[in-house]
Amino acid sequence: MTTKVLDRRLFFLTAAFVSLTAASALGQTVDSLAMRFSSMTAITGYEQAVTDSLLQLLPGSTRDRMGNVTLVLGSGSPKRLVSCSIDEVGYTVGNITDEGYLLLRRVGGGARLSPLFDQQLEGHRVTLFGRKGPVPGVVAVRSTHLARGRPTATEPPFTVDNAVVDVGAASRDEVLALGLPLLTPVSLTKRPLRYGNRLLAAQNAGRRAACAALASAALSKPRPRGSVVVAFTVQGLYADSAGLKTVQNLQGPFAESRQVSVAVKFADTAVETVRLSDVDALRGEIIRWIGGGQ
Repeated sequence: MTTKVLDRRLFFLTAAFVSLTAASALGQTVDSLAMRFSSMTAITGYEQAVTDSLLQLLPGSTRDRMGNVTLVLGSGSPKRLVSCSIDEVGYTVGNITDEGYLLLRRVGGGARLSPLFDQQLEGHRVTLFGRKGPVPGVVAVRSTHLARGRPTATEPPFTVDNAVVDVGAASRDEVLALGLPLLTPVSLTKRPLRYGNRLLAAQNAGRRAACAALASAALSKPRPRGSVVVAFTVQGLYADSAGLKTVQNLQGPFAESRQVSVAVKFADTAVETVRLSDVDALRGEIIRWIGGGQ
């Protein structure tokens, strides 16, 4: 069987899975949507897979050239905007060594991030979203044998420049054969976890839970006062919220705008945590806001 045939089959299987996933999401609770959204990856500038799913999930929604997904509820005045940002800080392949290891560059975040943010990578599993589908990898750690006895107090902390990804390849050609060229997006492997009294821990749990509340509110078919543009925006962590500004310029002006959010603990870590009861409450607030309440 040729590579082209395999790639085509993979594409159609993926498309079918997205459609089935979106269809089943229509009957899900906001808890299930928050868990599902938290398992997705949308690195700044590489959000298309998530926006594909949103288009399937939200009948009547459209995607603009920037990549934002919008859904218009109601008609007439006043015209208002409610939005959430779907993108996340992530990485891309910055170089490939002759021995088949991959080096990374961070995408998004900038000065807002903790200097220790990249330490989450060290020794952990990552997923590389290649041309032939997702590829698992792991970020190497320093050898305990070679480092034993060395003073550590003056050593600089781990940064993205120290990240070396192993995907099981032994050469540059083997890496490329896996469909992993330069600029392939990379993220920590997503493993959202529900625990305790309706707590959800995941990377970017706050952003994804807020978007789940917004999607669930839109799917509830609320009765809007005037027209309401529901927007899932891209590139919110890059170029000064470029996606949101695009929606405002293309579909505005708006009499009122609201960007939804939910409180988090352990922000910007792999275990960022939200209370799903807060997500429920946010969903109710959004529905009331769409209807003209406060």
